[in-house]
Amino acid sequence: MPEAIATTRGISVGEHSLTEMARTPIRKRIGVGQWVTIVLGIYASLVLVELFVFNSNWNWELVFSYLFSQIVMQGLLNTIVLTVLTTVLGLVLGVITAWCRMSTFPVLRAVAVLYIWVMRAMPPLVMLLFVFFFGALVPTFGLSIPFGPTFFEVPTNELITRFSAAVVGLAIYMGAYTAEIIRGGVLSLPRGQFEATQSLGMPPFRAYQKILGPQLVRVITPSMANEIITTFKSTALVSVIGFTELLTTVQKIYARNFETIPLLTVAVIWYLVLTSLAMIGQGALEKRMGRGYQRRTVKVSGVNDSESEG
Repeated sequence: MPEAIATTRGISVGEHSLTEMARTPIRKRIGVGQWVTIVLGIYASLVLVELFVFNSNWNWELVFSYLFSQIVMQGLLNTIVLTVLTTVLGLVLGVITAWCRMSTFPVLRAVAVLYIWVMRAMPPLVMLLFVFFFGALVPTFGLSIPFGPTFFEVPTNELITRFSAAVVGLAIYMGAYTAEIIRGGVLSLPRGQFEATQSLGMPPFRAYQKILGPQLVRVITPSMANEIITTFKSTALVSVIGFTELLTTVQKIYARNFETIPLLTVAVIWYLVLTSLAMIGQGALEKRMGRGYQRRTVKVSGVNDSESEG
């Protein structure tokens, strides 16, 4: 019977030391659940291959012929311009609303709460139609004293075009949700950060610029990026007021050639491309603003450490 021998590298039992046994990786058994998921995954892959590759009804040749066509690219450009302007205006409106929502003045808080309440209850499609037909409610728009004289006015229909109605309608809708995202980010910041800026005598604007702002951006980036992507997809709703963007463009095309699925596939491909670019930008911003905040795994000392000491 082999005897236990004490060595400088550990305690050996016969030919197998305890340290070598500790180094042996523990392999998990593949259970029934894993085999079921593997089979389901293979089945789903075969279904998708049959659906997208061997289904001639997609008419991929027609899809790629329209993918970079001039008319589709013009609709795509309109979608991008609409998204950018809506995002900028929505962010400005959201910052102002969030400031009013957290203000010490009760009137500003009441106005912000009322605005957020109405936008949460109103679908974006209804908001677009309401802005587009605003001229029926207010025929002229200008500066005047209530129940008093009017200094100047212009017809409302001259100001509200299809494009301006799309931008204003989506921006008003986005501003309410953006305000709540910003307010939630501010409330998530540690109270000590606000107290530190006050103790340094920093004005609020400079405190947000140097200390609070970067932390706020890090917190709200995932939610804000999701809201921007949602706004980008919501641009498809402006087709109801006649503005020609990506979806409206492909609808006009398949209304002539009756190739509905291939043209809708063109729109879906471009939506996927732009959404992917937005997600890449989100990841880059999160990485930049999250420097110093990433969780790092701490190596726990164990057998290997005891070996090195030995």
